Amino acid sequence: MSKFWSPFVKDLVPYVPGEQPKLTNLVKLNTNENPYGPSPRAIAAMQAELNDNLRLYPDPNGERLKRAVADYYGVQPAQVFVGNGSDEVLAHAFYGLFQHGKPLLFPDVSYSFYPVYCGLYGIAYEAVALDEQFQINVADYARPNGGIIFPNPNAPTGRLLALDAIERLLQANTDSVVLVDEAYIDFGGMTAISLVDRYPNLLVTQTLSKSRSLAGLRVGLAVGHPDLIEALERIKNSFNSYPLDRVAIAGAAAAFEDRDYFEQSRQQVIASRETVSSALQDLGFEVLPSAANFIFARHSQRNAAELAAGLREHGVIVRHFKQPRIDQFLRITIGAPEQNQALLDALRGVVSSPES
Repeated sequence: MSKFWSPFVKDLVPYVPGEQPKLTNLVKLNTNENPYGPSPRAIAAMQAELNDNLRLYPDPNGERLKRAVADYYGVQPAQVFVGNGSDEVLAHAFYGLFQHGKPLLFPDVSYSFYPVYCGLYGIAYEAVALDEQFQINVADYARPNGGIIFPNPNAPTGRLLALDAIERLLQANTDSVVLVDEAYIDFGGMTAISLVDRYPNLLVTQTLSKSRSLAGLRVGLAVGHPDLIEALERIKNSFNSYPLDRVAIAGAAAAFEDRDYFEQSRQQVIASRETVSSALQDLGFEVLPSAANFIFARHSQRNAAELAAGLREHGVIVRHFKQPRIDQFLRITIGAPEQNQALLDALRGVVSSPES
């Protein structure tokens, strides 16, 4: 601990992102990146911004992107917030919407950034246990709270909560914000944005990192009632008035406008997910139903840590979580067909090898 630190810093437990290896000859299936590149229209729009105008500040409100999002989802631009990745959008929501003196509720197996934000902002929280099938039970959230947040589909499980269940949750918690974190929704679910006009306490966040293949651009968004959006704007403008640069605004807007490419690439991922899931089951894995661009699986006879280590020896990287309840699962990103085949070929060898 440095004497120059603010006192609270020593107690922070930072988020640990998935490994970004330096080697280029690895099959990287550990961070849920899209195997297919961004929309050609998005790339062209970004290239068009690489000119003398970069000496000028970008639009602090990202109006072009807000209009593109609003047009796509059939909402008003005043219902849209944009930020530097969905993690920044979530951070503003934690700070601006969840500090009410009651605990924030989220699943016990969920996005591990949530407790990090709570530690950063001094927010009390309660982790609500998923059921034995690793699903969210809405009835378990019928308790006093200062807000509710969960990914849908959940991460790292990939399980989807249906819209009617989300609506029941909203109806039972009208005095607190319910934030649905939809980082993976485009790979198998229906967005809760369709409910925002009926529920002023609903905020939906999304990212362009997954289904629109722009993880390197860092763009996220939120859609909700204008009152919720105003809170996020106040936080943003007290922190960083220019969170998105000219290139990011142009590329993200074009990605939303290119609907044909988006539909084509996401369907490729969905089809590959079903193929890989079936192959893993043939190898003795239990695979949870997934609506995301990854699968969550455990083997009936082999230790997950040993499987992950064995895959790495074959040049394939997947994600292994050590936390209770899920320490025997591997989270496997769906890659391009050749990456998926390399995974399956490596797994066949690892599963059939003698246990150490």
